Amino acid sequence: MKLTIIGSGYVGLTTGACFAEAGHHVLCVDNDERKVKTLLAGKIPIYEPGLEPVVRKNVASKRLQFSTNTEEGVAHGEVVFIAVPTPPQADGSVDLSFLEKVAREIAVCLDSYRVIVDKSTVPVKTGERVAQTIRRYAKPGVEFDIVSNPEFLREGSAVDDLMNPDRIVIGGNSDRALALMQKVYEPFVAPVLVTDINSAELIKHAANSFLALKISYINAISEICEAAGADVEKVAEGIGMDKRIGRSFLNAGLGYGGSCFPKDIAAFIAIAEQLGSPFTLLKEVEKINARQLTRFMDSIREALWLLKEKKIAVWGISFKPNTDDVRSSVAVNLIEALVKEGADVSAYDPKAMDKFRELPVSKKVKLADSPLAAAEGAEALIIATEWPEFASIDLADLHKAMRTPMIFDGRNLLESGAAQTYGFTYRGIGRGVLPAPA
Repeated sequence: MKLTIIGSGYVGLTTGACFAEAGHHVLCVDNDERKVKTLLAGKIPIYEPGLEPVVRKNVASKRLQFSTNTEEGVAHGEVVFIAVPTPPQADGSVDLSFLEKVAREIAVCLDSYRVIVDKSTVPVKTGERVAQTIRRYAKPGVEFDIVSNPEFLREGSAVDDLMNPDRIVIGGNSDRALALMQKVYEPFVAPVLVTDINSAELIKHAANSFLALKISYINAISEICEAAGADVEKVAEGIGMDKRIGRSFLNAGLGYGGSCFPKDIAAFIAIAEQLGSPFTLLKEVEKINARQLTRFMDSIREALWLLKEKKIAVWGISFKPNTDDVRSSVAVNLIEALVKEGADVSAYDPKAMDKFRELPVSKKVKLADSPLAAAEGAEALIIATEWPEFASIDLADLHKAMRTPMIFDGRNLLESGAAQTYGFTYRGIGRGVLPAPA
C-alpha cells in the first residue's frame, strides 16, 4: 500500500520506517527542510536502537521517502497518518494547534477519498474535531474517513514494539476505512482491537496512566519500606508474582519522566475535568512522583549536610536507558537541583550528553568521558538512570576513584550487599542505608 505519515518526529519516523520495512511504500512529510535532507541521506536525528539501519535500508530501496510538501503527501497515500507533536499547555491540557493546522492543510489538498488517521496522542473527541475541520475546509463532496490508531511505543525498544506489537487498536466508524486499516496492518502478527473512535482515543491515555499508577504505587511502598526497615525489591517481587498484578513497572526509583508519561497524565486529568468527571487518583499519582525526587534530595542532604562546593558525580542523564531523550528527565531535574544548591556536578551518560548540552544547566556541569572519570574525586555518586553499563562497573576501581565511597542509587541498579562489601555506604530507594564496613 501507499501510505503517508505527516510529521517525522519520533513517532512518525519510527512508524514510517517500520511500515516500509513491512513492505509498504511510505512518504514521510515534515516541514523542517534540514531534517528532511538529513533523513534522505539515511541519517536520523535521534538515538533509537535499530532504527537507523531500517531507515537506511528502506531509503535505499525507495520504499521510504521524505518530502516537505503536504500536497504531495496527500496525493501519495491511500491512508494519511497524522503524527505531529501534541505538547502540554500550562494548565496540563493538550496543545492541538499543530494537529488542527495539518488537518486544514490536508483538507485543501483532498480531491479523492482518503483515510485520515490520528496517530498522535490526543484527547478523547479529537477525531470529531478533526472531521469537522476537514469538512469545513475541503472541497464540497470530497469523501474521507477519520480513524484513531494510537501508538504504544517505548523509547529504547520502539522498532521491536512496532514490528512485533502486543496489540493494534483501530478506532473508526466506517467499514470502508476499517478495511483499509486492516490491510495496512496485514503484515503484522498481533491481536487487532476494533473500536469506535472515542474509545480508541481513551485507550492510549488510560494505558499510560495505569502504568504511571503502578510506578507511583511502588514508590509509595518504598517510602513505607524505608520507615519499616523492609526491602522494596523483595516486596515488589512478592507482589509481582501474583499473575493479576505482574512484576513489570513495579520498580521503585526516582519516579517517571520522559516525553509521554508526565504529559499524558496531566492531559488525562485535564480531560476528565473538562468532561465533568475529576480523576483525583491521577492527581495523587503526580504528587507521589514529585515527592520521590524531594525525598531523594533530602537523603543526600542528610548524608552530606551542605552540598555547596561538594563534588557529586551523576551517572545517567536520559530519562531512561537506551535513549538520548532528556525531555522531562528526572535525572536532569536532579542535576538542576544539585547545581542550584552549589554542588560541583560531574555527569556521564552513554548517549544523552549531546542533547543535554542544548540545555542551559549543562553550562554549569562538567561532562565526563566515562563513568569512572565522572566519579574521580567525588564525595558522592548518584545513579540517576539505569544504564546496563553502570551495573557492570568494577566497584574496586570505583572505590579508588572516589574521595568518599558513598553511593545514592536512585534506580536500585546495584546489588546493595556487593556495594557494601567493597567499602561503600549504600543508599537505595526503599532499601534503607547500608553503611560501609568499619
